[in-house]
Amino acid sequence: MLVLLSAFLIASIVLPFLTRALGVRAFVVAALVPAAAFAFTALQGPAVLPDGEVVERLEWIPSLGITLDMRMDALSWLLALVVTGVGALVLLYCARYFRSSEDGLGRFAGLLLAFAGVMYGLVLADDVFVLFTFWEATSVLSYLLIGHYTGKKASRGAALQALLVTTAGGLAMLVGLVILSVAGGTTSLAALVADPPGGPLIPVAVVLILLGALSKSALVPFHFWLPAAMAAPTPVSAYLHAAAMVKAGIYLIARLAPGYADVPGWRVLLVSLGVATMLVGGWRALKQMDLKLVLAYGTVSQLGFLTVVVGYGTRDAALAGVALLLAHALFKATLFLVVGVVDHRAGTRDLRKISGLGRKAPVLAVITALALASMAGLPPFLGFVAKEAVLSALLLDAELGGGLGWVALVGVSVGSCLTVAYSARFLWGAFARKRGVDEVQPVHEHLDFLVPPAVLAATGLVLGFLASSVDGWIAGYADTLPAVSAGASGEPDHTYHLALWHGIEPALLISAGTLVVGLAMFRFRDGVFALQSRVPSWVDAARVYWASMRLIDRVAARTTATTQRGSLPFYLGVILLVLIGSVGSALALNRSWPATAVPFDHPAQPVIGVVMIVAAIAAARAGKRFQAVVLVGVTGYGMAALFALHGAPDLALTQVLIETITLVAFVLVLRRLPVRLGERNRSVHPIWRASIGIAVAALMSTVAVVALGARVATPISLEFPRLAYEQGHGSNVVNVTLVDLRGWDTMGEISVLIVAATGVASLIFLNRRTDSLPRLTAPSRRSLLARLSGRHDPATTTEAPLEVEQGAAGPRMAAREAVKDQGRTERSPWLLAGRTLAPQNRSILLEVVVRLLFHSLIVVSVYLLFSGHNLPGGGFAGGLLAGMALVARYLAGGRYELGAAAPVDAGRVLGTGLVFAVGTAIVPLVFGADALTSTWIDTEVPFVGHVEFVTSTFFDVGVYLVVVGLTLDVLRSLGAEVDRQEESDRTVEQGADGMETEQGVSV
Repeated sequence: MLVLLSAFLIASIVLPFLTRALGVRAFVVAALVPAAAFAFTALQGPAVLPDGEVVERLEWIPSLGITLDMRMDALSWLLALVVTGVGALVLLYCARYFRSSEDGLGRFAGLLLAFAGVMYGLVLADDVFVLFTFWEATSVLSYLLIGHYTGKKASRGAALQALLVTTAGGLAMLVGLVILSVAGGTTSLAALVADPPGGPLIPVAVVLILLGALSKSALVPFHFWLPAAMAAPTPVSAYLHAAAMVKAGIYLIARLAPGYADVPGWRVLLVSLGVATMLVGGWRALKQMDLKLVLAYGTVSQLGFLTVVVGYGTRDAALAGVALLLAHALFKATLFLVVGVVDHRAGTRDLRKISGLGRKAPVLAVITALALASMAGLPPFLGFVAKEAVLSALLLDAELGGGLGWVALVGVSVGSCLTVAYSARFLWGAFARKRGVDEVQPVHEHLDFLVPPAVLAATGLVLGFLASSVDGWIAGYADTLPAVSAGASGEPDHTYHLALWHGIEPALLISAGTLVVGLAMFRFRDGVFALQSRVPSWVDAARVYWASMRLIDRVAARTTATTQRGSLPFYLGVILLVLIGSVGSALALNRSWPATAVPFDHPAQPVIGVVMIVAAIAAARAGKRFQAVVLVGVTGYGMAALFALHGAPDLALTQVLIETITLVAFVLVLRRLPVRLGERNRSVHPIWRASIGIAVAALMSTVAVVALGARVATPISLEFPRLAYEQGHGSNVVNVTLVDLRGWDTMGEISVLIVAATGVASLIFLNRRTDSLPRLTAPSRRSLLARLSGRHDPATTTEAPLEVEQGAAGPRMAAREAVKDQGRTERSPWLLAGRTLAPQNRSILLEVVVRLLFHSLIVVSVYLLFSGHNLPGGGFAGGLLAGMALVARYLAGGRYELGAAAPVDAGRVLGTGLVFAVGTAIVPLVFGADALTSTWIDTEVPFVGHVEFVTSTFFDVGVYLVVVGLTLDVLRSLGAEVDRQEESDRTVEQGADGMETEQGVSV
């Protein structure tokens, strides 16, 4: 079973590419996958029937106890046959329904096959959360399939409507499953049904699960999404809305009925909504003029019928319900496929415009008549066998005093009259001759177009004669429910068996009566239609849905207008006030205050704290942006000093480096902002601002003290030194914690850094993004070296102007200012690209300092990277130091110097770092260990000597590269690109000034 699910997945991925090569013939190849699953499932019959099972198990999330448990019993075996058999025939049907030129054909084929695989997994899943995963996958895939015609508004609206309704029900169902699994202590569906848990929350859980089932199976009041979904292609309607997706809810009800049918509210809810759905769907089916909508509302009616019977909770009703489910899948899939053929041949689905098609397409008419006969409950079809079994089961319960049985029996009988009426109307509308309507001239279709519906219709006929065999398929499941009555010994007095003929009995008479009434309604259809026109419309669920959507939009717009004012101080104030209110309330109720508190560990700490406070207040009152940034930096450096005095050199080093890099980033941004801060919002009094700030500071300080004092267990951090040495093979606790003990936290942090780098770049590169930096071309570099070394003869050599590569937007530039004197002989400068700067922008002192420090900083950063496992340092500190070296090169020489210093794409550096980190996490899994498990290598290497190495160093290398890539990306975005934009603006301004000067001279 797991192999087949993998086959569905792989085939659905490959199928879109195969469709490009084979066209519609790819559907034939795709049909082989569900056909193979059908054959495999059929071969499991001897092991499954009547009460056996086949189980496959694969660990999925062991820590949560979730496993891929596939369990095939009698019920899932039958549903799997329906899903795979009908799926294979629908895929074959698609080969004739579509044309190879159809837009999105490959996508559609892959989605339809994936849906078949998901449904196969849904009916076989035994773990409730695996079942829920498949359940939601059907909603997503149905959304994509219903919206296949992306250019049609109706298709998009119907797809979204179906997704919202079924997903909302699915979320309710998830809550119910969680409650049920927690109460039962297991996630096994079979175990939860065999041994139902007790408790006051179980009825709530069951109702929530039923909400998910009812929304999926389109019962009142969720029924409106199914007729709207007829905007999908006909194969989607035939499969999803007749044989597969809408059966998911019925299957879940049938699966839970043996264990929860006696839960308060189960029968009342299902019988009442089922009867209402059957009547509403049948009544509206009689009003439709589109053949597909007749079937859609008929499907709604039949789903209500199925819900009443399957959810009734008795042995005979379960037997009849599953037989009816099988019959419905066969005849309704047939009829939807027939509608597609009719649409192709007649060019319309409007029954008022179709005339004489029965004479022109007799084979199609016969196939339709067979399916409609089964739907109406005529012998010898399986639909008749199932309908008689339903009536017998409900009648027996009603006779024994079940008031709910009479409600179900009467409702089902009236609904069956409507079923006969709209069945006859469908046959008449599609194939009869009509007065005043021109006969259609059908388009010729290949005979194999009729093979899938013919096979399904014939199967419904054959299974009617093989009713006893069908009884054997279902009995194993039905016997898990109690019989209606029991004798003194506790044994059932009566058990029903499916058969084509039970003799003349009350159920047969009721069935005959529904047939007569239904045909009479069709015969006097004009009067029925007039009655429907005079009856006021009931509450339309679709209108309620759209009104709800519009209300949500209005509320969202008003909420947004109220809360999203475009004021950052307002947003921050709301966040802080909520923080004060929530955390402050919890703090006020706290009873575990620390007995003692140490104010400081070093005499210098209070002094540094005062400096930080003064700097923070001064930053809030600063009038210039740069002044505010520097003062904020003082608070950061003060925090680093506190770390150092507290005995945390790694944290102090990292904090200093981060503050320096952040200060540079601030300065880069400030270049494009006004020097002075804008006018403050005077509507909020400064006292309020100060009060909120002081309150937050006092609150968080108190929380920190209380949190430390409220600890009741020994902190796990006390074990970190031992774990770092024994498991992480390092003595630097901070670094080993980052790359080993808490490696997943670090993985998340570097992922955030990559997202931040991408976000910064997306704000700067408005039109397009490029990862390359501007740098000198190789010929220009050699030319410049020759000129500066004195080996250049301007009299005998002809050279092109010096060119510079422009990685960002813009053409190549001629750096003519790079060499002012070609005749002088001077030493080759190390900061080569710095010669592209204008003289007024150069700093000789800075260039000299950078020349002395750059390589030293890079070497030290690499040293910190590899020594961080046992000494202060690590990937973060080393990466930040390397980033500072790049910052120095950029500040000394500009964007061309940065390109010369780092001729590599920032995105590739980030990606390589992530690959190192993820690879370090994944590789241990190959050897059967947990993710991020580190290994210590202690060996002798020839010509090198004794080598000690821990594999978590590779993770640290990844961190190093991500930090370097982030710094490079920020410099490339906020530095090089902003420089280019400023140069472009100056060029435009100079050009405009030149034009004005020329115009003045000409005048």
